[in-house]
Amino acid sequence: MKALSSDRPRIAVHKFSSCDGCQLAFLNLGEELLQLSQRVEIRHFLEAGLDHPDDPVDIAFVEGSLSTAEEYERIHRIRASCTLLISIGACATAGGLQALRNLDNAHDEWRDAIYASPEFIHTLKQAQPISSAVRVDFELWGCPINSRQLLGAINALLFGVPPFDERDKLCLECKRQQLVCVMVTQQKPCLGPVTRTGCGALCPSFGRDCYGCYGPADNPNTHSLSQRFAGFGLLPDAIAHRFLLINSGAGEFQRAGLLARSSQDPAAAPLTPEEPEHE
Repeated sequence: MKALSSDRPRIAVHKFSSCDGCQLAFLNLGEELLQLSQRVEIRHFLEAGLDHPDDPVDIAFVEGSLSTAEEYERIHRIRASCTLLISIGACATAGGLQALRNLDNAHDEWRDAIYASPEFIHTLKQAQPISSAVRVDFELWGCPINSRQLLGAINALLFGVPPFDERDKLCLECKRQQLVCVMVTQQKPCLGPVTRTGCGALCPSFGRDCYGCYGPADNPNTHSLSQRFAGFGLLPDAIAHRFLLINSGAGEFQRAGLLARSSQDPAAAPLTPEEPEHE
């Protein structure tokens, strides 16, 4: 990992196509954010009123997917002006909800049906993660990420070590908290067995099934889980929906979802990666 240039590193927080939810992980730090500002110099963070997007920084945090031609140009400028680039949240790491349009070839039809003046909408036909365009030094998964993740990553970087990458399955977090398994006891289609931890098992702690907000864990056995869901009575389309929701662009989830779709409609064409198409 590259060393930071000073005792008080410069930080930037950039927004691309997203809901701003992951940026709130900074603001939700509250008093800890004030303490953090004594250890780092935040140069750009529009949500906090700091507007210096072109300043060179040690660490650039990037939220959101690449959905416009302008964003592809801007991410290259950010990469050139920072030492470390950290993508934060499902949109930045896997395309997020915007990547759902990658599964359909009717992008223009949807755009024309939704917007009164579609000629003013200049988006790409596909939404892509930040890593599709530039080198990313570390990823924080989640929809959204939380303040604990963020602060842990920053502290690790300030100490000159790589942040801890949480890849354990959510089921292990449920066991640590002694939560009753909602899939075993209630036959809910929980994605916990294939999803990485990080949220603290938030949904299962309230008796809800996991929606896969934090993306695929290490070695996810999505095939067996899909079969289990089918045993619960879920139709292929419903199984595909479970995987192709928040992290539809994440490899294992994408393959599992498309496999479920194809089992219902053998004529469904598999998704193949394409070069970003600029309109």
